[in-house]
Amino acid sequence: MLSLHCVDKHNCMMSAATKETAKKLGLSEAEYDRIVEILQRKPNFTELSIYSVMWSEHCSYKNSIQYLKKLPRSGSRLLVEAGEENAGLVDLGDGIACAFKIESHNHPSAIEPYQGAATGVGGIHRDIFTMGARPIAALNSLRFGDPELAHTRHLMRGVVKGIGNYGNSFGVPTVGGEVYFDPCYNQNILVNAMSVGIVEVGKTISARADGPGNPVFIVGSATGKDGIHGATFASADLTENSSQDLPAVQVGDPFQEKLLLEATLEAIATNQIVGMQDMGAAGITCSTSEMSAKSGTGMKIWLDKVPTRQSNMQDWEILLSESQERMLLVVKQGGEGELQKIFDKWDLECVQIGEVTNSGTLQYYMNGELRAEVPAHSLVLGGGAPVYDREYSRPSYFNEIASFNPSSIQESKDIKSLAKKLISSPTIASKKWVYEQYDKMVRTGTMTSCKTADAALVKLKNSNKALALTVDCNSAYVYLDPYIGGMIAVCEAARNIACSGGKAVAITNCLNFGNPYNPEVYWQFVHALKGMGEACRALDTPVTGGNVSFYNQTVLQDSAEPVYPTPTIGMLGVLDDASNMTTIDWKNENDLIILLGSQSQEIQYCEYIRQIFGVKHAPAPYFSLDEELKLHKAIHQLIDSKLIESAHDVSEGGLWVNLMESSMEAMIGIDIRLPEGYRKDIYLFNEGQGRAVVSINPQKLEQAQNILNQLAVPYFQMGTVGGDAIVIDGERWESVGEYVDLYQNSLGHLMESN
Repeated sequence: MLSLHCVDKHNCMMSAATKETAKKLGLSEAEYDRIVEILQRKPNFTELSIYSVMWSEHCSYKNSIQYLKKLPRSGSRLLVEAGEENAGLVDLGDGIACAFKIESHNHPSAIEPYQGAATGVGGIHRDIFTMGARPIAALNSLRFGDPELAHTRHLMRGVVKGIGNYGNSFGVPTVGGEVYFDPCYNQNILVNAMSVGIVEVGKTISARADGPGNPVFIVGSATGKDGIHGATFASADLTENSSQDLPAVQVGDPFQEKLLLEATLEAIATNQIVGMQDMGAAGITCSTSEMSAKSGTGMKIWLDKVPTRQSNMQDWEILLSESQERMLLVVKQGGEGELQKIFDKWDLECVQIGEVTNSGTLQYYMNGELRAEVPAHSLVLGGGAPVYDREYSRPSYFNEIASFNPSSIQESKDIKSLAKKLISSPTIASKKWVYEQYDKMVRTGTMTSCKTADAALVKLKNSNKALALTVDCNSAYVYLDPYIGGMIAVCEAARNIACSGGKAVAITNCLNFGNPYNPEVYWQFVHALKGMGEACRALDTPVTGGNVSFYNQTVLQDSAEPVYPTPTIGMLGVLDDASNMTTIDWKNENDLIILLGSQSQEIQYCEYIRQIFGVKHAPAPYFSLDEELKLHKAIHQLIDSKLIESAHDVSEGGLWVNLMESSMEAMIGIDIRLPEGYRKDIYLFNEGQGRAVVSINPQKLEQAQNILNQLAVPYFQMGTVGGDAIVIDGERWESVGEYVDLYQNSLGHLMESN
């Protein structure tokens, strides 16, 4: 280890770190040369460590930023644009704003699933209350490998327990999410966590370091050696030896975070705080550099004043530690005493470790000795951090998709048994085993705690408004056609919000991809973002921010398997009238069942041909952006006019799963007939997009038809609600209760096996 032990930088600056050291820290030779150019000298080990974390993909987005900037980033409801703050901020009206964001904690969760997932939840909540917003809801998007594997079940048990224990203890309800299974995630699972908070407009706090002379405080937990070089760890491939990087996984304490939440919100109310930022990836390094760069200022930081959990910690260890439940605060001169009283009351560390300067430079001292000196602007995204445009090429597996032969999918004579197999498959079956470990009722605002809607609905206190929240992405669609799959991910999220009674407002995204140096992976990334951007512009749902997670692949010896491209969409919708809440369950006997949207009998990718026929490569499902927009508008008008009893979008498992979920939720059967000229299995199981099923009182049918005809939305009257069984084309299949047992318990039985 090389470090600076010299007060007089002009006479004895440092022991220089080498290019070989830079390579071990994840920096390229060109990046090392660039650092030398910036500093006008060779860096020491501490400085090189600072650049290695700040220029990692996790912090700098160096391989993605130029494409992120092409996404729509502004809108009439946005109070800050993407990238301006720790999270997006949307105006809900009536003086209320919503802060929301989604981020990944994939690599840590793959190595240590419990703490990896738990600290992912803690970190995303801190991003919200750092802005002054109180978190009121959490969601998550999870991807696991083959659940038949003991290793997959081990990872899943740890992740779900980590999410549940942290969120439940912290006191924020987990209101929604999604879980998918595929062998491509066998080693590199995906754990994406979303937090949503509420704040009064004008009462937010920014991550700034204004005012030279203002004191800099660290508050919250003491600093330990957990999470050191975590940002670098998250910017590299997982290998057979990644378990040796366990110190890069942080350790969380939800009870400490609850204290920190209350203390920081109380401190913000004093109006003594100039700026505040969570210490997430890269710890003190990231907070000091980003806050200073945003304000065009610098800082002097005395690392020996940082409260530590271990003795004799080195300067670079303190700088790079990602210990949880910590914040960096810039306080107005003279406000130190008031701040100290608040954190003393909550029994939290509150120590001045530095001051703001007008130098634009970060100076880190240890025991009176200058250990590192770097320009703040040179470290950060949008400043001196490198920006790359990687080569990309059309994936070779597209040839397999093009050679797909629909005639290879022969119609079965026993569709009923296939329907049972489909509804009990892990990706489609109920995730009851997962969500029953989460507290979704704490804070008493969750409207969907007892009823199911396509999006989670959360009532705003002292208001007639409600939030509609969802996370969505079918990564198999994105794998098969990144451009179309990217659009589908956005549109499915908006469709879920529309079916729940809300209007889509904005999105946050978590972009999970393989190694960006792989041209085929980068091709997926570029085209998925192009599709996402097009859909967001059409829906007027700007991107408020999020997270890019590259290097999601497992390297075994000389081979590497990337995960499916998974651009998870976290979408925020608003119900201006909470009484417009619409759920998926049938309400009344003899209500009419109406399928909205185009009917397709093309044989394309769906869970049916994958689960039953083992087909992985087929064209992505039917999709039309124009038809999606018309469908969403029609659903909005039908709900606003109080014309429908239920609404549920068609997604995985097709029409069959859609109808069964509505029946099982209500414990009421259906009697339907399929249109002539269609293959029954394809009609029931295909996953063509832009469709939803609604139920309507017969007396309101004509009014509903007028709206659908005016908007040119195709529809088909399938049958009626009633009875206790599923009846299709006059044939009784099974009672609803028999399907409930398959659907509700299949995943739980699997997870409880050894």
